[in-house]
Amino acid sequence: MTKEDSQPRSWLRRAGLVVLFMVLASAVGSSIVQVDETELVLVERLGHISAVYDRPEDRGLHFKWPWPIGAARRFDARVQLFDPPGREIFTRDKKNITVETFVCWRIGQSGSNQSVVTFFRSLGSHEAAAARLESRLRSIVATRVGQLELSNLLRVDDPEAGPSGLKAGVLEDLSREIREQLQQGRADGEPLLERLGIEIVDARIKRINFPLGNQQAVFERMKSERQKIADRYRSAGLAESTVIRSHADRQSAELIAKADADAERIRGEAEAESTAILNQAHAADPEFYRTMRTLDAYRTILNDKTTLVLSASSSMLKMLTEGVPDAATPTKPKSVGEPVGQKGIEN
Repeated sequence: MTKEDSQPRSWLRRAGLVVLFMVLASAVGSSIVQVDETELVLVERLGHISAVYDRPEDRGLHFKWPWPIGAARRFDARVQLFDPPGREIFTRDKKNITVETFVCWRIGQSGSNQSVVTFFRSLGSHEAAAARLESRLRSIVATRVGQLELSNLLRVDDPEAGPSGLKAGVLEDLSREIREQLQQGRADGEPLLERLGIEIVDARIKRINFPLGNQQAVFERMKSERQKIADRYRSAGLAESTVIRSHADRQSAELIAKADADAERIRGEAEAESTAILNQAHAADPEFYRTMRTLDAYRTILNDKTTLVLSASSSMLKMLTEGVPDAATPTKPKSVGEPVGQKGIEN
C-alpha cells in the first residue's frame, strides 16, 4: 500500500470518529431531561408515556432513552391568562351590550390523577386549551347575561358610594356563577379538571359597555339625566338661598331700626343734657353771655362793605360807644332753670 492510498483512509477514519463522537454526544444530550420549576414534563418511549414529572420533588435532572426512542414534552405550569375580545350579547330585555371577560387557568397540580397526562391526551397544547375555554366561556356568559335585564345588570344601591366589601354586587355574583360553571365543565357534572386536566383559578367580567353605535345615544341620555339632577339641585339651592336671604334681610332691617331708635334716644338725651349745661353756663354770667353774643353779631355783619344804621337805644351801638362793660361790676346771677333774657338786634 502506497503512502498516497493510506492518506484518504486515514482522513475517512478521522471523519468517522468525529461523526461517531457527535452521534454519541447527541444521544447523551437527548437522554438528559432537565425539569424546571415552571414546567411539567412528560417522557415518552416509542409513543407511550413512561414518566411524568409534575411534583415539586421532581424538579432537577432526569434521564430517558435518547431520541428517537424517547421524547420529552414540556408544558408551562404557571397560571395562564386568557383574555378574549369582548362580544355583543343580548340581555333579557333585548338590549345589546359588549361583555369583556378574562379567565386565569393552569394545568392541574400533581395528584393521583396526573392532570398533565389528561391535559396532553385531551388537548395537547395551550392553544387548544384557550380555544376550548373560549367556546365554553362564550356559551356560559351568553346564557347568564341573557337571563338578566340591563337595569338589574347595571344596578347600584348608591351611585356616590364606592365598592362595598360586605355585600357582593350583581357583577360579582355573575362572575362567581361563571367561575363555578367553568369549573363544573359539562352539564353531566364532570369537573373540568378531571375531563381536560385544567384548573380554573379565576374567571371574572372585566368590563360591560355598549356597542360603539349605541354609545353616543347612551351618553346623551346620561347627560340629560345628569342635567335634570343638576337642575333639581340648583332649584333647591336657589329656594334655600331665597329663604336665607329674606331671613337675613329681615334681621338686618330689625337691627337697623333698633340702632336708629337707640341713636335717636341717645341724641335726644345728649341734646337735653347739652341744653341743660348751656343754661347753667348762661345763668352763671348773663352779662358775659350777652357781650359774647354781641361780639359774634359784630363778627357776622361787619366787614369792609357794610354800612350799619343803628338807633340811639340799640345795645350794639351802646357797646360801640361805651365799650365792654367792666368785668368787675357785679351782676346778679340767675338761678338754674330761670329763662335768660336776650335783647334783640336792630338793623
